[in-house]
Amino acid sequence: MTEEDGVPREPRSDTHADDARALTFGSGGRGGAGHEGSAVPRTDFRSYYGRPVLKPPVWEWKVPAYLFAGGLSAGGALLAAGADVTGRPELRRWCRLGGFGALLASSYFLIADLGRPERFHHMLRVAKPSSPMSVGTWILMAYSPGISLAATAELLPATLRSSLPGRLLHKAARPAGMSSAAMAPALAAYTAVLLSQTAVPAWHEARQELPFVFTGSAAASGGGLGMLVAPVDEAGPARRLGAVGAAVELVAARLIDRRPGLVPKAYTTGRAHRLRQASECLTLGGALAAVTVARRSRAAAVAAGLSLLAGSALQRFGTFEAGVASTKDPAYVVVPQRERLNAAAGERHAH
Repeated sequence: MTEEDGVPREPRSDTHADDARALTFGSGGRGGAGHEGSAVPRTDFRSYYGRPVLKPPVWEWKVPAYLFAGGLSAGGALLAAGADVTGRPELRRWCRLGGFGALLASSYFLIADLGRPERFHHMLRVAKPSSPMSVGTWILMAYSPGISLAATAELLPATLRSSLPGRLLHKAARPAGMSSAAMAPALAAYTAVLLSQTAVPAWHEARQELPFVFTGSAAASGGGLGMLVAPVDEAGPARRLGAVGAAVELVAARLIDRRPGLVPKAYTTGRAHRLRQASECLTLGGALAAVTVARRSRAAAVAAGLSLLAGSALQRFGTFEAGVASTKDPAYVVVPQRERLNAAAGERHAH
């Protein structure tokens, strides 16, 4: 304890607590209009026994990896369907295979994080529209057969393509690819809804922007995949998808940073800030290269594709870290609650 003007003071805890005090009690100081506020003890927002108000997520790195791989699969499937319609066989082939590979990786990360594989099976036993987890499970199940069948058609050996099963599989590949492309936007966005429906402050408060961040990130990674695997003369749709997705992702991420209140600090400080800064640089660089030098140079297209893929992955890891950080500081929970209570009290007095 320290003493100032004869008034006991609590020691300063951290910058979040300072901001929280300003938001909760005002910024009045000695000699000003808010002089009476100086008699209020400083608040350090500690909880009982020094524990956080919220329990931090127990998820590991597999969860942001699952978020990235699912978005990549969705972006690849969407691009593959467009390539199929417009007669770009190399882009179609490699995006189908890349989308299917990303789906396998995403499923592995999800099941591995659940700890027991049968838990995923149990989620298929019910369909609950009010549960983002249940809805997401069924979106994944509706998406998976199409991209799986389309990728299988690409892997079919040449000796079997002329057989009756081979011809049937080839004919079914296009409608199967279209079905997965139709589900791709939902697959890219539902994970953002899933996160924002938790009690984690950084995710819940950004519920309006996160679907745009994740959908844009999925499109950017799909475009990056297309530029990485397809020849330059077929990669035009990939370049455009990557640039548009990057723009949506970057704008939505900046809107999160500019939200009023304390929660944006979780995204703009610490490890989350460093990851998101690196993501922004890579995504912006990849998008600029996609619309300029990648149109003429295969090496530049590969570099731009890798940059977009890395930026998309870091965006998911940065968002994950921001959520974890917001559960460890009680100010992220206490301040918004008091703001809502004050607003409700103000409305009652106004009436």
